[in-house]
Amino acid sequence: MRPCIPVLALLALVQAAAGWPMPPEQAAAWQDDLRFMAREMERTHKDLFHAISREAFQARVAALEARIPSLERHEVIVEMAQIVAAVGDGHTNIYPTRDPRIGFHTLPVGFTFFGDGLFVRAVSAPDQALLGARVLRIGDRDVGDAYEAVRTMIGRDNEQGARYWAQYLLAMPEVLHALRITRAPDAVPLTVATPHGEHTTVFRQFAPVEPMTGDRVTLYDRREGWIDVRDLAGRPDPLWLRRPGDAFHFEHAGDVLYVQINQVADTRDETLTHFAGRLGEELTATRPGKLALDLRLNRGGDGTLVVPLIRTIIRARDIDCPGRLFAIIGPATFSAAQMLVDALERYTNVTFVGEPTGSKGNAFGDSRKIVLPHSGITVRVSIYYWQEWHPMDRRSATVPQVPAPLTIDAYRDNDDPALDAIARVPPGTCPQ
Repeated sequence: MRPCIPVLALLALVQAAAGWPMPPEQAAAWQDDLRFMAREMERTHKDLFHAISREAFQARVAALEARIPSLERHEVIVEMAQIVAAVGDGHTNIYPTRDPRIGFHTLPVGFTFFGDGLFVRAVSAPDQALLGARVLRIGDRDVGDAYEAVRTMIGRDNEQGARYWAQYLLAMPEVLHALRITRAPDAVPLTVATPHGEHTTVFRQFAPVEPMTGDRVTLYDRREGWIDVRDLAGRPDPLWLRRPGDAFHFEHAGDVLYVQINQVADTRDETLTHFAGRLGEELTATRPGKLALDLRLNRGGDGTLVVPLIRTIIRARDIDCPGRLFAIIGPATFSAAQMLVDALERYTNVTFVGEPTGSKGNAFGDSRKIVLPHSGITVRVSIYYWQEWHPMDRRSATVPQVPAPLTIDAYRDNDDPALDAIARVPPGTCPQ
């Protein structure tokens, strides 16, 4: 007697043989989501076709719709993210890091760009030997090629913004497989350079991607059971990494009043306006030699809240002058944090220190959510155009007058190149 094969199982075999891994009803649902996404993006975005033509956008949508039956779920999501990213601004995106409905996974390793290299910054305890190693290849690609692949699914205002998000995406197995960086979604060969030569390890999916807020950098947050390369220094964390979860705070570091603002937002306990008032009182009472405003972990918030802080700085006449007022910026400085940078540049005598920002003064922003009806995945699109700079200003970022890039050696040793650079600048003399 011949074995009985259930109809659905037989259909699955036929689909697999034909190169159709997705059941027809699922494919139809994804196709409907894709059409819904395209319609709502055009209806909601301030100017959807500012960087891609309507014809090119529609062609990409049509091409994906035709291919959906031959794709797997994670491949559909990545290709949808590529379409959204082609719109060409940092607030229009599909974020695997901010949407639990996507359900992607991470490897037991944390990557970070330091200078022109990608390094293993943190790992789960069993892989401690890889800490601080430079990544040479992921799957079948060298790091440069892998980065070029993942950047196609990153909405960005500039290249710094792409590098910021790529650090997360390069550790997601589903992303790597969908972009053909690896051959399977459950096995990721990683080749690194160690003091003992090249070493290749095959990593497996570790855990679901943890959703994170969009207004604060969580890249350097410690994770239970993991080891960060800076843990090996035997020294305390530098100031900028001691209180990353606080929206804002200040403390004295020698003759520098160090002010860290990690979110442009009010908290449950204090408004940013009240904090600005306290800062003004501290400046009057202690008369520090320099003020360092640290924005390198700030992903934004509400840009309308920056005015009281700017007023406080302008009123501090013995601080608001060259050689005394500094702002630390970097690739993660974005959105409302960029607006604070713009206001500092326009109204104060600030000196910028660090690395170029992840945004620019003339940019689209204030994203709104589009929730796809079948998958429940969230697409974010920009609804405003902010012109903080002159209309003819073509800069892609705010570039520091005092470059102070964060290197792997400085990070490993818990040094802060930005504060070190500020300390070396001779204090200016403020006009009376």
